[in-house]
Amino acid sequence: MTTNLLQIAGGLGLFLLGMVVMTDGLKGTAGDYLHGILTRFTHSPLSGSITGGISTAILQSSSATTVAAVGFVSAGLLTFTEALGIIFGANAGTTVTGWLVALFGLKFQIGSLTLPLVLLGVLLRLFGRGKLPHVGLAMAGFGLIFLGIDTLQDGLAAYRGVVTPEDFPTDSISGRLLLVLIGIAITLVTQSSSAGVATALTAVYTGAINFPQAAALVIGMDVGTTVTAAIATLGGSVDTRRTGYSHVIYNLMTGFVAFLLLTPYAMFWEAMSPGSLVVHAEIALVAFHSFFNLLGVAVVLPFASNFEQLIRRLVPEPADPLRDRLDSHLLKEPSAALDMAGHTVQELVIRIFGATGRTIAEPGVHDYVALRGDLDATHAFVDQIHLQRDASRDWRRLNALIHILDHLQRLLERCEEEPERAMALHTFSPSRVEADAMADQLQSIATLIASGNFATISQLAAAAESRISTRRGALRTDIMAEIAQGLIDVPTGTARVEGVRWLLRVGTHAARICRHLTELDGAGAVSPRAGAIMSR
Repeated sequence: MTTNLLQIAGGLGLFLLGMVVMTDGLKGTAGDYLHGILTRFTHSPLSGSITGGISTAILQSSSATTVAAVGFVSAGLLTFTEALGIIFGANAGTTVTGWLVALFGLKFQIGSLTLPLVLLGVLLRLFGRGKLPHVGLAMAGFGLIFLGIDTLQDGLAAYRGVVTPEDFPTDSISGRLLLVLIGIAITLVTQSSSAGVATALTAVYTGAINFPQAAALVIGMDVGTTVTAAIATLGGSVDTRRTGYSHVIYNLMTGFVAFLLLTPYAMFWEAMSPGSLVVHAEIALVAFHSFFNLLGVAVVLPFASNFEQLIRRLVPEPADPLRDRLDSHLLKEPSAALDMAGHTVQELVIRIFGATGRTIAEPGVHDYVALRGDLDATHAFVDQIHLQRDASRDWRRLNALIHILDHLQRLLERCEEEPERAMALHTFSPSRVEADAMADQLQSIATLIASGNFATISQLAAAAESRISTRRGALRTDIMAEIAQGLIDVPTGTARVEGVRWLLRVGTHAARICRHLTELDGAGAVSPRAGAIMSR
């Protein structure tokens, strides 16, 4: 019996390993398209639930879908209401794994047949180029899933007649509640509801438990996923915590409804096909899993806005929303982290351009402490995003972000450390004209960025840099002439020349920031959705 227990544990381990490997492979293969799919087709909670369900069914990871949704909300690409639809749909999408297990994994002993698939996948991972290594991982993971099911099934088969439904809590209200708790515990141990559902399907198929017992376990497993999600959100941003809370509340509601419908569902199934709950218990179970998840979506969707308000009351807005969204949980999904970082950097550009304009127009000591803190926090966050060098969209976005942050840092340093340069510009009428023109241009660019209009910012910034670059020689000549005429002394003249040089450097930083910001927008659409901004 010890050997069989080890076999069961090994089978479960192979299944979990297969899920992880396959998910990683699919994310690498299709992850670049997840951004476009979710943002392009999500315009309401209904469309969000459809795209969330499809994405999860393809990627076989509800966490990948939900984390991406959190990133899009943080980046202003989706409203929280729209993201709720994605979260609801992701729950339904996870039931696809159960259907694969019930229809193929249990009915056909195909684990041994997929072993060549594992080998082929590994070879593609080792020697493939481009997307092929990710395809190889997905293939190897797929093979391991079915090998794990076969191993799990063989291990449980040894207990056929030894472990019976009578060994589990009785089919009563209290017994079902206890099984729900056991299901929650199983999910906490395995950290995967899919693995728990696969185990329940295998157990009911071998006759170790009956349909009502298995259904109660599955309800508990669905609820158990929320515990993991809730723990994962601790210390996260407000959007991450809202997502975690919405997941918990939604799954508790769905689980409660499922518990109430368990008996009517079993009666209906038996009435439609007498004896099928015994003969085809695994099909009835996976159908029940899909049924109550889809029903939950159908019931909650019409009240999505009310649900959103509830979550917002539970998790109010933070005191510092910009730094709060720099959530380390998003680093698990580089695309989501880049979405959020892109929008954060966009806001920093607006604020730092505004601060620079004020420094130019109103020379003096200004408070840059908050800006410095936000910039340093954003820099630290982006430093934790690591990608392989390639021609992907995410690689281009990461490089653009690094360049923008570098120039923002240097621009802010010029405002913090060299306010006297701006003051010197105001002591000479011609340079003051140029300073005012630069301040106005920076404000205009900031306004365009805030409205999501990136079409002309690069040209405007380049024109501002070109203007001061062209005028620099003439301004220097005029300043030297005043020194020669004795109108000003040498230190004053030197300060004015340094002021002009300072203004040129400001223009250079602004031009390069705008160029890279345009590249960032082209690579990854950092422009926020108007509705998302309005909802904040």
